[in-house]
Amino acid sequence: MDLKKLNQQYNSRKKEIQKRLIEFKSVPKKDYFYEACFCILTPQSNAKKCWRAIEQLKKLNFQNKNISPGRILQKQTRFHNNKAKYLIELKNKWKFIEKTHEKMKDSKELREFLTNNIKGYGLKEASHYLRNIGYKNLAILDRHILKNLQKHNVIKEIPKTLTVKTYYDIENKFKEFATNLKIPMDELDLLFWSQETGKIFK
Repeated sequence: MDLKKLNQQYNSRKKEIQKRLIEFKSVPKKDYFYEACFCILTPQSNAKKCWRAIEQLKKLNFQNKNISPGRILQKQTRFHNNKAKYLIELKNKWKFIEKTHEKMKDSKELREFLTNNIKGYGLKEASHYLRNIGYKNLAILDRHILKNLQKHNVIKEIPKTLTVKTYYDIENKFKEFATNLKIPMDELDLLFWSQETGKIFK
């Protein structure tokens, strides 16, 4: 796909994309926990099914009640046993994470903190969580984004493993590509996602 066509697609979806980003920024703090849970579930899984599981957990008040999430996750996400353990660990650490979260203003510093303190999080998951609560300029380098970056010659190939150094290198290339296109990286991210899935989700 040439860049002219990419810009045309962006212009046709710009309002919808920007509206979605405003919605992310409007997520109330009381829901941050469930947004963090969602990003534990998404790796190698269908995002909509994962969100369905989160909605069920929310309805059951998982954050405040002694509920085992395994049964709910079983049909909604891959590796549900491990992810159920990660959710419980997150719940047990949430007050500490929330308290630190409030003190940190720098998004990259906060991303590093989350990566180091939430089991099941790498840079991608931490970036995803932060984007979903309104932070900007953090690349979510999942397979859809990497595939599109390769297609547009931003990267030569999709790396087999994303080391921290590789992640930062590709993130910088993504930012430069977005700047040259005059499209904010966060908006370009959602455009790529909508091209792959047909919808602007989360």
